[in-house]
Amino acid sequence: MEWARRLDGRGVADAAVAVIVALIVGYAIVDPPERSSWGPAWSAWLVAAVVSFPVAVRRRRPRAMLALACTASALATVAGAVAAGAIWVSFVPTVLVLYLVASTTSVAWSVAGLAVCGFGAVAAVLIFYERVFPGLAPATQPSEVPPAWPIEIGVICVLLAAGWAIGTVVRWKRDTTARLVRHLAEAAVADERRRIARELHDVIGHSMSLIAVKATVANHVADARPQEVRAALAVIEQTSRSTLTEIRRVLGLLRSDGDPQQAHLPVPGMADLPELAAGARSAGVEVDLTVRQEGEMPPTVAMSTYRIVQQALTNVIAHAAPTRCSVTVDIDGREVTIEVVDDGPRQGRPPRAGHGGHGLIGMRERTKMYGGTFSAGSRPEGGFRVAARLPYDPSDTKA
Repeated sequence: MEWARRLDGRGVADAAVAVIVALIVGYAIVDPPERSSWGPAWSAWLVAAVVSFPVAVRRRRPRAMLALACTASALATVAGAVAAGAIWVSFVPTVLVLYLVASTTSVAWSVAGLAVCGFGAVAAVLIFYERVFPGLAPATQPSEVPPAWPIEIGVICVLLAAGWAIGTVVRWKRDTTARLVRHLAEAAVADERRRIARELHDVIGHSMSLIAVKATVANHVADARPQEVRAALAVIEQTSRSTLTEIRRVLGLLRSDGDPQQAHLPVPGMADLPELAAGARSAGVEVDLTVRQEGEMPPTVAMSTYRIVQQALTNVIAHAAPTRCSVTVDIDGREVTIEVVDDGPRQGRPPRAGHGGHGLIGMRERTKMYGGTFSAGSRPEGGFRVAARLPYDPSDTKA
């Protein structure tokens, strides 16, 4: 039962290869090109089975099977159980096992195996031609290529080197593929972390800007207009609650236990733009929101559109409020065009820079994810303009 359980496709293939190699080795001994073995005919198949057996079980103990294959072939050669001119055939199993060792173990082990096998094969061939070959019975029909130990040694060494080289290349390709897979996995994790960081930046940045503005207003009118203080505190309370909900949703992406409740939290989209504009109005920005939609859009594009508008309004609140701002979103079924333009600060504050800052970087990266275009900068007539274009595939709206 244990053998049947361990038997898999590769084990069956190795067994089949071992049988084929055994037949080739046995035939080379029975019908040699030159002087044959001194043993009876049946012993040729026994020798072939012994030297080929390591091929069948090489995957379980590669290094031990390499030692067994090389030892069996060398002993068979020294004992004269192989045929002159076909000694290299008996080392074919050693080559096949050496290939597996080179493809599955370290370079040090494979090089050591190559060196030991090469030394053993050379020594066995030299002993055979020095002491065994002269005592064998002459062949009935002389070979067209007379047997010679340099040819035998050269063929064996070439086969061993080829098996080792191919196995080393296979191992290198496997290692390279594994490193590439790990690199892609690490890159995916890094991209996900950057995406979550952008989400948190957009959520917290917008909400804290609004809270800071309303807290400043409440602090200045606390004694003179207590009703405005209550209104400001109400806005702060509502903004804080909604921000906590969004933070929980974003941080839920970091959970590894797959909590199903996290997946049902709402994702902001186009329907939330009026509420976003209302929050900016409460911070002193006169927002003119225009949304023209002629087709459906994927939820991911809708969320990115919301985030870009959110971050643009956050910058207006932080750098220009109180001021006037127009937000225009055009959706034509193939792309989304976003434009956020403000009139600049009324108190004469210096204009903000058109480049740099995590907000602009985040908007630019969101646009780049969809292969769109993004621009931001000061206007000649005053104020600031943010423009983005997000193309998308209309077929994705059904996903």
